Amino acid sequence: MTRLATVGRLLLCALLFLVIVGPHLLSLRLGRGRVAAWMPVLFHRLFVLLFGLRVTQSGTPPEPGEPALVLANHVSWLDIIVLGSLRPLSFVAKSEIAGWPVIGTLARLQRTVFIDRARRADTASVNATVAERIAGGDLIVLFAEGTTGDGTRLLPFRSSLVGAARAALAGEGGGPGRIRLQPLAITYPRRNGLPLIRSERPEVAWYGDMDLAPHLASFFDGGPIDVHVVWGAPIAFEAGTDRKRATALAEASVREAVQRAMTGRAPLGPVWPGRSPAPARGGDVPEAGLPTH
Repeated sequence: MTRLATVGRLLLCALLFLVIVGPHLLSLRLGRGRVAAWMPVLFHRLFVLLFGLRVTQSGTPPEPGEPALVLANHVSWLDIIVLGSLRPLSFVAKSEIAGWPVIGTLARLQRTVFIDRARRADTASVNATVAERIAGGDLIVLFAEGTTGDGTRLLPFRSSLVGAARAALAGEGGGPGRIRLQPLAITYPRRNGLPLIRSERPEVAWYGDMDLAPHLASFFDGGPIDVHVVWGAPIAFEAGTDRKRATALAEASVREAVQRAMTGRAPLGPVWPGRSPAPARGGDVPEAGLPTH
């Protein structure tokens, strides 16, 4: 993509942002309406369309309004764009992002929950906030590794923020009887139709101490990127569920999906963020059982 084309497409994204930010803020001020929920989706879908992110879904996501906490791997800032284009949802992110130019504003408009990882006491407060949002029907995405990776391997999932699921169960009025822990794997296996080799992964993945400017230049200069989003089998989280065991099951599900995608064995679903992913065989939602204690 030429520099002129990149600038033109970024300007289109900026124009859409200026158009939707007013209705979005008004909707947030008046309450959590459909307008506030769907404005970020429209923005992300335009970016996906303009910059050649070819998104494929498989599996069965939570129903709208179902109490659910998504546990996902984390590869790049592109994860936000891709997942945000699928449906209304919010993220848990480190507090530093709130102060970033542009990105911080976009994150706040998507009602991101910020956490200060340097303050252990902040975990309880964030869990309470996330629990309230989950009980209210919001879909919250937690990047459970706590950082980004190169997309070829998975770091251990952290279980501390999964405590939000238990907090939601104990909410006012008794809370829901169970929370759906939703494993989700996101991978970037190909670019321009060819497998993305390790030396090319910095064009997509942003991790470690990589400088942002060269990374963005490589991203904009390249061609279309294939993205796989796999909704794993849900894990029922109830009052007696072991939090660490539930997190480990979610990690194993995501790890398997990442490995399948990177070896070309991932099942393919519909290719467009707005469409429903392929249901599980027989139309049933598979559920991973958990021992209770």
